[in-house]
Amino acid sequence: MRERDEMAARFAREYLDGLCRVIAMVDEHRIAELVFELQRAYDEDRQIFIIGNGGSAGTASHMACDLAKTVLGRKPDKSRRRFRVLSMTDNVPLITALANDLGYEHIFTEQLILYARESDLLMVITGSGNSPNIVKAVKLARKMGLRTAGLLGFDGGKVMSMLDAVVLIPDFSYGYVEDMHVVMDHLITSYFSLQFNRSLRERQESVCK
Repeated sequence: MRERDEMAARFAREYLDGLCRVIAMVDEHRIAELVFELQRAYDEDRQIFIIGNGGSAGTASHMACDLAKTVLGRKPDKSRRRFRVLSMTDNVPLITALANDLGYEHIFTEQLILYARESDLLMVITGSGNSPNIVKAVKLARKMGLRTAGLLGFDGGKVMSMLDAVVLIPDFSYGYVEDMHVVMDHLITSYFSLQFNRSLRERQESVCK
């Protein structure tokens, strides 16, 4: 049992060391560009759509929740305008209907046709960047006049050159890539939470003067 515990401990340390290595390779200026796209969407009151498959679908839902609520803090300022954000991975009846009738590669494009408008923002979360439904969604978004951004992995795949802003996790391990996509979500959430709360404090201080 002790030998097994030691093996698990060594594996854990190796995994965490590998994750630290991947963190060090991420370009913080690319993160800033992605933050700018989200800030633009907020400032212009545009709709943000987030998409992904598998684990990335979970991250899409997580990020939509964080941008919609977590950035506002535990007791949201009801006077503050919110991020208009929607995860296109959450409507299971619609997704399964589209996949069943039209094919899985159309589950996001058909939702964009339903909901998206020019200058909205499509945010893709994908490890490979090559999933047909992601590629089709980005192509349609560009044709419709949306801005596009992404959290990618591996070498960026087909969609990398098609996006206006990209944060690439340059590793070929799905585990590390998906770990880092969640880290990026929390980093971005923390940034906007700080901006929102600072603005609230400034308004409160001006009232007290």
